[in-house]
Amino acid sequence: MQRKKYSTASHIPPAMSMALLCSGLLFLLSGFQSASGTFVADMDYGGVPLWINRLLGEPSVLSLQGRMDPAWFRANNPQLCPEECDCPIQWPTALYCDQRALAHIPDSLPDRTQYLFLQGNNISTLSSSVLANVTGLRWLILDNNQLESDNLTQDSLQSQTQLWYFFANHNHLSSVPSALPAGLKQLRLAYNQISSINPEAFQNLHSLTLLLLQGNRLNTITEGDLRGLVSLNLLDLSGNSFSTIPRHLPSSVEQLYLSNNSLTGLDVDSFEGFLNLKYLRLSHCGLQNREVHSQVFNHSSLVELDLSYNKLTAIPTVPTTLQYLYLEANKIQEFNVTSFCREVGPQSYSKMKFLRLDGNKISYHQLPPDWVFCLRVLQRIYV
Repeated sequence: MQRKKYSTASHIPPAMSMALLCSGLLFLLSGFQSASGTFVADMDYGGVPLWINRLLGEPSVLSLQGRMDPAWFRANNPQLCPEECDCPIQWPTALYCDQRALAHIPDSLPDRTQYLFLQGNNISTLSSSVLANVTGLRWLILDNNQLESDNLTQDSLQSQTQLWYFFANHNHLSSVPSALPAGLKQLRLAYNQISSINPEAFQNLHSLTLLLLQGNRLNTITEGDLRGLVSLNLLDLSGNSFSTIPRHLPSSVEQLYLSNNSLTGLDVDSFEGFLNLKYLRLSHCGLQNREVHSQVFNHSSLVELDLSYNKLTAIPTVPTTLQYLYLEANKIQEFNVTSFCREVGPQSYSKMKFLRLDGNKISYHQLPPDWVFCLRVLQRIYV
């Protein structure tokens, strides 16, 4: 997530900075390409990059638009290919039918199809009959279309037992599609018009690890709505209409995103029930200190906490195990060491590595002299 910087960083020794720079470059290289996989971030797809497993033959190009002449594909690939699509020979199980102004999914899809790219069209309906000839579909990407819930038949995807990824970001869905395949791993429904969840929609999705629902119209999640999501790791509920932290979320969630909701406060038990919550995003929520319980973030599993762009005047108390804290663009006026360390000693100090305080009402020379003893492993601070 890119963040606007208001000032330059204060370095903790130069030699360490050079080491961090080298390790960061190595991370980027290993993160975006390795022997077995590749990150693909050239498209939005709900704001979370895709991890491509090349050993499984998954296509590492999500669109062929502007890359090659379609005539070349047809001249070099003898396999059947719908007129509306491109079928690259290097990925024989992939069909690229994206950005063609299509009103319907092409008829007579080849039975070899495993990866179907239909983003950027005008498709408004989805029925089981159009996919009847395809039994091994793994990815179905329908982002940026005109899909409406009333035009999705009850069994439109139920027969796709091999489906892993279903993406329908930026459509006009008012509800979560029902009868989804039990083996689904990722469901991306960001930026639709979903205002409620049918409890039956998720009851059989025991393998789902990622659920994107940001940019919808949800204001509550009732008990049972997410029942069945026992493997869910990442849940994005940002940009909805929540005024309080929704209860009854799956205990398996490790990454919870709730930014851009107008929250009235955080109670001491707002995040109880999570077994291993690591990444929590609460930026742009209008939070004020008097509305935030002093122990709400007391979770030793937390690695990263984003509280940027709120209305905080003081640094909230965070666990000593926290490593990344984003507090930029608040109204913080003082630096209290006890927010990070209840006591300081040989074995008592904060594990914080990265801290952002820029865009507040505090400057570097106002930091108390004993902060370095508490934040002794800090690698970078922005003030």
